[in-house]
Amino acid sequence: MEINNRSYPKQDKTIIGICMDGTSYPYYEAAKDVMPNLQRFIKEGSFGLVNTVIPSFTNPNNMAITTGVPPNVNGICGNFYWDTELQEEVMMNDPKYLKVPTILSEMSKSGRKVAVVTAKDKLRRMLSHNLEGICFSAEFANEATLENNGIENVEEDLMGKERPGIYDPYISVYCIEAGAKLLAREHFDVLYLTTTDFVQHKYAPGSEGANDFLAKIDYWFGELDKQGAILGITADHGMEAKTNNDGTPKVQFIEELLNEQNIPSRVILPITDPYVVHHGALGGYGTLYLDDKSQLEEAKSYLLSLDGIEKVLTNNEAVEEYELPSDRIGDLVVLADASTTIGRTPDWHDLDKVKEGLRSHGGEHCQVVPMIFNKKLNNEYAEKLATGECRNFDLYHFLSNGFENASQESKNTLKAKL
Repeated sequence: MEINNRSYPKQDKTIIGICMDGTSYPYYEAAKDVMPNLQRFIKEGSFGLVNTVIPSFTNPNNMAITTGVPPNVNGICGNFYWDTELQEEVMMNDPKYLKVPTILSEMSKSGRKVAVVTAKDKLRRMLSHNLEGICFSAEFANEATLENNGIENVEEDLMGKERPGIYDPYISVYCIEAGAKLLAREHFDVLYLTTTDFVQHKYAPGSEGANDFLAKIDYWFGELDKQGAILGITADHGMEAKTNNDGTPKVQFIEELLNEQNIPSRVILPITDPYVVHHGALGGYGTLYLDDKSQLEEAKSYLLSLDGIEKVLTNNEAVEEYELPSDRIGDLVVLADASTTIGRTPDWHDLDKVKEGLRSHGGEHCQVVPMIFNKKLNNEYAEKLATGECRNFDLYHFLSNGFENASQESKNTLKAKL
């Protein structure tokens, strides 16, 4: 089956893609004593490091994973962007912004049985677009209906308990648990489970909060594995501490600073979403639209002089380097270093929610994430993963092509005997 010019043959076993939001490998390394199932996957299955798309935010990477292609093909380059037609700043969570179908919707239309569970509802609209199957968020599990989500009575019949709140660390556990309970109840060909990163924004690798959370996640990884499914676990981005020495947020408010230099501009922060407690709309990536295009080089030079600003690319440069859609990223793309975030003006952000211990993401320093399978890849795909050049959006390509079907295994056994 060809989807977005990539091949996705049907597997005999259920394939499950899991996006562990914000979870870079140091979280797993620091939690190895409380994650026996994941450690077994790493040792007995397959493990490698892959790159996310830039910006290393939730929507661009989840939609890359579920379309199998980067933002310049699928169109999703942020959680939030400036719609030049509407002349408005809008959430990029409407399916109208998708330029290609998802792997999940195309598989469902070909007769494969598909279910999707997200923690955050902001992803559900795009993930459910043209999907003939189940798609609901843990955030609004109580509101799921057969008509809109392909399932009803989630809390009562499937989970046997109420969902946690969106700022409860265990809403992500609820998401993975829901996948395991769906699969225990009935067969699915394909699952996609994607969590939220509240824990990673609040807790560093190895902390008690992070390890307690990951131990509970690991239990449900084990339950999925027991059901014979092929699991592929990756992430949409990593996470870094973004603070000054005194623990306050380290921010360059570039819209305010540019205006002070008489370079008026509109700064767009694509990390912006409804979940401001996580990050206060402060991340390591921003785009800007200049009022006067003749000031482009002046703006670029000034921004590069600021402490913590690591890269400033023109539209053409960003399209080339990061595979971004040119019509959705403005005149300049700005990336911060590992410890700095990009802001608009101090008044635009609700800084009270992140006044201590800010952890965030967005730039290249959060781009390397794990890809882990509970079973051994075939030689061809094991070699691909070992190169370190694969992307998180290769996940379903690996799940579909990296393991021999039972029928193929039988043929190979027969051929060996002959």
